[in-house]
Amino acid sequence: LIQQASLEIVNGDMDEQFVVDVFQTGSGTSTNMNANEVIANRAIQISGGKIGSKEPVHPNDHVNMGQSSNDVIPTTLHISVVMAINEELKPALKTLSESLKNKSTEFDSVIKIGRTHLMDATPISMGQVFSGYEAQVTKSIDRLNDCILRLIELPIGGTAVGTGINTHPDFGKMVAEEISQKTGFEFKETPNHFAAQSSMDSIVETAAILKTIAISIGKIANDIRFLGSGPRCGIGELTLPALQPGSSIMPGKVNPVIPEAVLQVSAYVVGVDASISHAAATLSNFELSTAWPFAAYQILESMRILSNVCGVFADKCIDGLEVNEVRCEEMIERSLAMCTSLVEIIGYDKAAEIAKEAYKTGKTVREIAYEWDVAGKDVIDKALNPKSMI
Repeated sequence: LIQQASLEIVNGDMDEQFVVDVFQTGSGTSTNMNANEVIANRAIQISGGKIGSKEPVHPNDHVNMGQSSNDVIPTTLHISVVMAINEELKPALKTLSESLKNKSTEFDSVIKIGRTHLMDATPISMGQVFSGYEAQVTKSIDRLNDCILRLIELPIGGTAVGTGINTHPDFGKMVAEEISQKTGFEFKETPNHFAAQSSMDSIVETAAILKTIAISIGKIANDIRFLGSGPRCGIGELTLPALQPGSSIMPGKVNPVIPEAVLQVSAYVVGVDASISHAAATLSNFELSTAWPFAAYQILESMRILSNVCGVFADKCIDGLEVNEVRCEEMIERSLAMCTSLVEIIGYDKAAEIAKEAYKTGKTVREIAYEWDVAGKDVIDKALNPKSMI
């Protein structure tokens, strides 16, 4: 009866029966008992009994047998996070990584001016820029794989304070094996229940990794929106897909809506990391951490929106990016940083003088180098060839 009722709940048939707010007792006892009572009453209903009678199924004696909210709730969260990482976030990151890799290949022959400290620097290919973005996303997946090694350790079997009181000594191991079989993920009972129930270290670690991913993706989105700024009065090296016909007041103005969405998600996830860290620090006291429902809501929501925005970023922005080769060439030629390649020929000080003169006159480094006859024209052209600089 308990199994039949539980499977109906798994299928979502009784979602409306779960009415307890996220902000509740920090052990999640309210949610756990909500589940126990719904399971018990549905089992009673199936058996033809009277709802609320606790006969023939009792919410504590039968449904909760061998368990405590203190090990069930953190176990549930660990399972949920592992499944969300593997089924939602990692596939979304892989999609984004592939999109960036494709653009890295497509843009490999296009050379643009580099920028450090927001100032002109030596040239770099647009393909190299996007290979860096791809590497950031790939490392994000690696970080998730690392934290899964801790998340697969389940607190189940520790009951009230980690000692396993009122349960079978093999209960945690057997549950972990059963969950592994049903989910396809290799869960195991934690080797130390006292650490698993009194702290939220694995969730804190995961939240920090999600923050790192959010910041990483936010950096990529920010770069792309600035590189696409303009179209005439900004950098304009990239052309972003036009998803809106214009602003509410300025006809024809195309805004970087997807990068801005990514940056808002990034801000949210960074905030979640801070809130989970604070909750774990202040509510992990003695033998129990008491911030599980809050942490569950926050971290699962972070993964949901991160997964969504990565897919949208790839599909609605990265895949449709185009590079403005004329603009890239124009900005390289006008850059004062081009004088860097002259240093080996004429020395740092002379190259700096050329850069200052080019800035003062509005001419290019090449034009000043010709006028000052610092070397033969062929030598200058060879040194100032952007392809030789990448």
